[in-house]
Order: sequence, then C-alpha cells, then structure tokens
Amino acid sequence: MMNNPFSLEGKTILITGAASGIGRATAIQCAGMGAKVILVDLNESGLKETSTLISREDTEYHALDLTDLDKLTEMVSSLPKLDGVASNAGIVLSLLAKFSEAKDMERIFKINTFSHINLVQQLIAQKRLNKGASIVFTSSMSGVYCGLAGGSLYGATKSAILGYTKALAIELAPRGIRVNTIHPGMIETPLTHGTALSKELLEEDAKNYPLGRYGKPEEIAYSIVYLLSDATAWMTGSQLLIDGGYSVK
Repeated sequence: MMNNPFSLEGKTILITGAASGIGRATAIQCAGMGAKVILVDLNESGLKETSTLISREDTEYHALDLTDLDKLTEMVSSLPKLDGVASNAGIVLSLLAKFSEAKDMERIFKINTFSHINLVQQLIAQKRLNKGASIVFTSSMSGVYCGLAGGSLYGATKSAILGYTKALAIELAPRGIRVNTIHPGMIETPLTHGTALSKELLEEDAKNYPLGRYGKPEEIAYSIVYLLSDATAWMTGSQLLIDGGYSVK
C-alpha cells in the first residue's frame, strides 16, 4: 500500500481560533485526515460546536484568552507533545490611519501578533514540540502583498508575523521543526461580515478577485493541512499565498 504523505494520521495538532471560520475548518480537516486535535479559542460555545462537528472522542478544547500570558502558560503546561500548530486566532479591524488610537493598536497587536509569538515561545520553553513538528501561522495578503484602505493596523500585525516567521524558521531548523505562513485574501467568515462594510460593498469587492468570489474557510484549511503534513517536510520559512488571483491584477 502506497504511503500517503498528506495524511495526519498519528499526529497531534494544536489549533487556535478554532471556534469559527478558518480555525474551525482547519480543525475539521485535520481530524478528518487522522489527527488528534486540541482546540483553543476564547469562545467556549463555539469550541463545543466545533468539537461536536469533529465527533472524535480524543478531541480536547481549551476556552482561553490567548492574550492572558499567565493563562496561556498554564494551558501550554497541560499539553501533550505536539506534531503541529495552526496558529490562527485573530481579529479584523477596519480603521483609517488618521482615526487610529493607541488603544486600537494595542488591542489588535495583542491578539494578531503578540498572542502568536507568546504561544510559540511557551511551546518552545516548555518543550511541547516534537522533532519534525510543523508550525503554520495565518497571516494575510494584506500588509504583505497589498495594502487596503482602513487596513493599516491589520496589515501591520500580519506582516509582523511574517517577519517573526523568517527568523523562527532558522532558529528551529536544527530540530527539524518547520515554520511557514499562509496568506489568505478575503474569506467568507463571521469576521468578514463583522466589519463596517455592508453586504453590498462586500459583493462589489468580491468582483476584484479574478476568480469572482471570496474564498471559503475550508479552502484555506486544505492548505494548512498541506503545511502540517509530511508532504512539506522540506518547506520552511515559506509564504503560501491563497487569494483567488487578487494580487496578480
């Protein structure tokens, strides 16, 4: 029987932001590919729903504010050894630069950037990553491949993750631990519809994508599974752009 390098059979994967959107889709796909999944999110009811959708007895979840370093440290100490991490938690903030205030900067950087960095720092410090593990950060096309009006702070948080990844990939390479980023365009998630943009404006914006629509959460999840799998064993420090062709226009 031919070995399937895309399988996650026997792997234990930690997924943040797992209560909805890309995180939920990733959890479902990872479990479907054979992984034991550990779900993390602030939204406990959403975590329970994701866990129900997975229907695996070995699924764990932790309702946790990832910006609370003490609680994060405690949670990491309870984890088993991990083969993969999908660091996906985040928020969207649409705000023109001239209206942004210090409190806005602090809030979005704490969630979109610092929580990811603190999570990985704790996983390393507490030796929770197996040799050959894979870390995948959800960045964005915004701030890396393009700029969007009202997206200066959001783009800054996402490009910061990319900068962190490049150095982290070098530091962890001697242990065979890989670190990569994915860069989605606009995805149909609760976060998208929670912005100040109306349904009509979102529909009009979708026409800017050569493929004629926004992406679906599962389409990003497939790419995360790919990066978590042994199929990408020689891939680290890389950026995977998934934007429906937006950036080539």
